[in-house]
Amino acid sequence: MKGSLEGRIKAICSEVLRRTRPGREERLKTLRFVESLVDRLRSRLQAAGLEVDVEVQGSVAKDTWLAGEKDIDVFMMVPKVYGRAGFKRVLEVAKEVAGSSFIEAYAEHPYIQAEMDGYTVDFVPCFKVRSALEACSSVDRTPLHTQYVKGKLDERFKDEVRLLKRFMKGIDVYGAEIKVGGFSGYLCEILTLHYGGFIETLRAASRWRRRELIDHEGYYRGRENEALKIFHDDALIVIDPVDERRNLASSIRDTKLNEFIAAAREFLNRPSIEFFYPGEVRPIPVDSLVRGLTLRGSSIVFLRFRVDGLVPDVLWGQLYKSERAIRNLILSYDFKIIRSRVWSDDRENAVILYELDSHLLPPVKRHVGPPIDKREDCGRFLSKYLGAEETVSGPWIEGDRWVVEVRRRYRDVIELLRDKLADGGIEVGVARQISEAMAGSLEVLLNGEIAEFYRSSHDFAVFLTEYLRGKPRWLSRS
Repeated sequence: MKGSLEGRIKAICSEVLRRTRPGREERLKTLRFVESLVDRLRSRLQAAGLEVDVEVQGSVAKDTWLAGEKDIDVFMMVPKVYGRAGFKRVLEVAKEVAGSSFIEAYAEHPYIQAEMDGYTVDFVPCFKVRSALEACSSVDRTPLHTQYVKGKLDERFKDEVRLLKRFMKGIDVYGAEIKVGGFSGYLCEILTLHYGGFIETLRAASRWRRRELIDHEGYYRGRENEALKIFHDDALIVIDPVDERRNLASSIRDTKLNEFIAAAREFLNRPSIEFFYPGEVRPIPVDSLVRGLTLRGSSIVFLRFRVDGLVPDVLWGQLYKSERAIRNLILSYDFKIIRSRVWSDDRENAVILYELDSHLLPPVKRHVGPPIDKREDCGRFLSKYLGAEETVSGPWIEGDRWVVEVRRRYRDVIELLRDKLADGGIEVGVARQISEAMAGSLEVLLNGEIAEFYRSSHDFAVFLTEYLRGKPRWLSRS
């Protein structure tokens, strides 16, 4: 049985590699484009009198990219003597090279993203540093990461990295950007190096415990407790081989980490190519959707609004912050939330979803006051509720406390949200740019009222279909 299982895993990995390893034609086309782009940018920078090193970074530079990927990272390494003003100067030159189809963005540093000849190119300025000790941000470390990995990976390990990346893409835990909160490409490379391969990484991950420590270069060998104290808030700790002060896994959300662990266990026990290439999601027909939402018995509230012009990393950070703030608002008025999710097409539309036990509450609620031995608190309680308009019954003494029944200010969550978010919800903690977007375009929809938008947006239809099914696509016991 064990031999047949291992044979099945080997056959699947061979097929995945056949699909994910870039072919000769794709490789040549990509490398020619990259070489031409770098040469043009270098020439323009020199003509502008800027002494800046230009290099390709990321998976293309390390030859760990997957077939069909079109993302190119071009780094412009600026001498520190230029200061941050140098970033602006080199980006102006990059804009000339990029042409008209670019957007300006900002992470730790400003950068621009351009669509060029079918590729998505990020032009990223950073400071030129010799070691991580000189780095001012994680962006400055990237060339050091590339140098480190290129010195470690041979052809076999490059394919092992491709398998791990494709697996993580298939189970939707790949990508360190805020939207995903998953594993970066560099982290995949380090895990593969540390454990010795793709399957070895899955086997190790299937046994990970909370606060697992992975230290490939052994910076904390013999003093592991010190590392655990330094990175005390992180569920997974992977020490950066080029910077012992940094945890490569610090941005991974707990859900994504645990999804990877669970998927690793499932694949090792029940291998299937669907972990790498999950089947296409066919949205539920609209009529079935409306009927299903009604029969579900819960209340699903959709906050739909437009987000034109927001850069994805900024957008998703603000969406998650806003989701938490509105969740707290809903809970503070006694509504019970089952689940919540955030969706956006990264261009125009966003939806924050809350599923509640019910969108309606009884008109009256019980409110327990202070114990009798708190004399001053009791006085304030009686002054507030005795004869008050909101008081329905009481106050009375029950056991050692005053109790009163009061009329709810909001018994319908739809009314609550339309009222509190009418101006964008900035006072309840909605992030500023999301608040501005909501103030001008918010719709609060209940259950089947989302049908029109569902019909118009395939991406949202896929998202909601997966939400309603609940089970991840890779989870199957058949």
